[in-house]
Amino acid sequence: MRVKLDDRDIQMLSILQREGRITKTELARRVNLSPTPCWERLQHLEKLGVIEGYGARVDWSMISHRTIVFMQAELASHQALDFSRFEREMQARPEVLECWALGGGIDYLLKVVAPSIDDYQRFVDRLLNADIGLKRYYTYIVTKRVKESAAIPYSLLAELKG
Repeated sequence: MRVKLDDRDIQMLSILQREGRITKTELARRVNLSPTPCWERLQHLEKLGVIEGYGARVDWSMISHRTIVFMQAELASHQALDFSRFEREMQARPEVLECWALGGGIDYLLKVVAPSIDDYQRFVDRLLNADIGLKRYYTYIVTKRVKESAAIPYSLLAELKG
């Protein structure tokens, strides 16, 4: 289901992505609404699932020497049950920060965090022994973060206007 957005919804989403801790009063002022209608719009966007949640982005390098690894995963079989089994396992693994199902030559792309490369390899060994259908994997070690953003740019949000 596609949700129709108007200019104010788009403004609100754009602001909230950058400033999740903004007060409701300040948000209302910035989108030129009184607080009650602004709050109602916000609740509506949350109820529809357009806004999935609020949280802080943490820079791992500031607090830990963790290693970030991207991993391509290919399954041995491509039956619906095989995909479901693999996806359930990824949901249960705290090391897996993100997991994306892809079309094309690989089945999944994972973003994994580990204390070290050795710990990452032990994680992979556990996956290979877990009977989840992992046939082949490729490892890409992150050497530096160039850009990371969960925010959808305003220009792309504006294109979604219903």
